[in-house]
Amino acid sequence: MLKKEEKKKIVVATNNQGKLKEIRKILKDYELLSLADIKCNIEVDEDQDTFVGNAEKKAKEIAKITGLPCIADDSGLCISFFQGWPGVYTARFLGEKATPEQRNEAILQKMKNLEGEDRKAKVVCVVVYYEKNNRLIAKGEMEGRIAKESRGENGFGFDPIFELKNGKTYAELSEEQKNAMSHRKRALENLQKQLTKK
Repeated sequence: MLKKEEKKKIVVATNNQGKLKEIRKILKDYELLSLADIKCNIEVDEDQDTFVGNAEKKAKEIAKITGLPCIADDSGLCISFFQGWPGVYTARFLGEKATPEQRNEAILQKMKNLEGEDRKAKVVCVVVYYEKNNRLIAKGEMEGRIAKESRGENGFGFDPIFELKNGKTYAELSEEQKNAMSHRKRALENLQKQLTKK
């Protein structure tokens, strides 16, 4: 039996502090460790063609290497006009060395002549929990559209160009506001329910 104060250790397959902070706020009942915390510098190649495939591959490989349960996520921006592009390729459609700013600028340029409904998009997050050949899959989505320009300082990745129905981009929200509604929060809450049932 675990003592009450002992929390189950789970590795989160990331070194992104913003992401880690967001996950820790939701999965409070676990001791969540980043890859840096356990001195794991493995880079898992995200070469699958679905969000689930990438998240599962990361979770599985890190769990096997560390011997600890692992949570990994994959998320991306899906633009309706382009049949869900860039989707699973959001972080790499310009190549591995491109910065988030360069990727966002490329999307804005590609959409510069599109108006109204043609700018509709959603952000999708898939979270996979992997432990000893058992896996749980959770998904979260948020509807919105692509802004006309990058706006806001609070956020990372595509946050400055993803505009919500209230007219603000993810990056214009405070951390608390974003965490209260984000696609990752929805996926993590879904995962939390599944973990509670385990």
